[in-house]
Amino acid sequence: MRTCLLAILVALAAPAAAHAQSADLVLCDRVAADPSDPDKPADVKGVPEIAASDVATAIKFCKQAASSSRRAMFALGRAYAANRQTVEAIAAWRKAADKGSSAAMVELGVAYGNGSGVARDEAQARKLFEKAAQAGNPRGVSNLAALGNAGGGAPADPAQARTLLGKAAETNAEAQYQLGLMLANGDGGEKDDVAARALFEKAAAQNHPGALERMGAFAQEGRGGPKDKDSAKAYYERAAALGDEDAKKALERLRCPYAIKDKQGKLVTTLCF
Repeated sequence: MRTCLLAILVALAAPAAAHAQSADLVLCDRVAADPSDPDKPADVKGVPEIAASDVATAIKFCKQAASSSRRAMFALGRAYAANRQTVEAIAAWRKAADKGSSAAMVELGVAYGNGSGVARDEAQARKLFEKAAQAGNPRGVSNLAALGNAGGGAPADPAQARTLLGKAAETNAEAQYQLGLMLANGDGGEKDDVAARALFEKAAAQNHPGALERMGAFAQEGRGGPKDKDSAKAYYERAAALGDEDAKKALERLRCPYAIKDKQGKLVTTLCF
């Protein structure tokens, strides 16, 4: 009878424990998830930077969730970094990277590239970016493209970056945005405003701030599609609401389109509507 009762209590406790672990991850995500982390579920918004008031909360709940979640382990590293605990941040990112977190690989690569908390090592940074890029991480791809061959100073390969981003762009808004920029600028291949606009539109539909701003600019200028001032303004407003500074400036230019200058060409005032 005693054995049976114990078994019942264990069975009842198990779901509660699982729920508690899930709650830890939910709270970790709420205050410390990275918007660009490919591991992040679509319904988790993430935060570009962890608020100072949330750092202690992030460390507490991400640490509790980290044993069973590489996403939480990566977020724990972000929380430590926000708290200026560089050694702890790198240790957490190493553990997350070992579990396959491409976002953690990127952060470690940045640390090696800058010599932040570890000895500067461009070769190691490149290896980490390559591994993250192969996993489809857009930041891994863009950082790899920006980084010259270790020690040799050779130019990066934008054509390779296009190829890697093309794979990641099938499902990832950040990759769609980054690839759109390359197509719009003609980096790594021919310039293609139509294809760039299509990619920006896909990413904008997922509320990517940069893509929303680019859609505003393309609609305003008629690049890669129809010119539409009203749509441009709507895109800018959505991007500005998400904190995009370029979109805020674009809205101000729409509001005050005429600049009055003196004989020396210096701005005197603007005419606003």
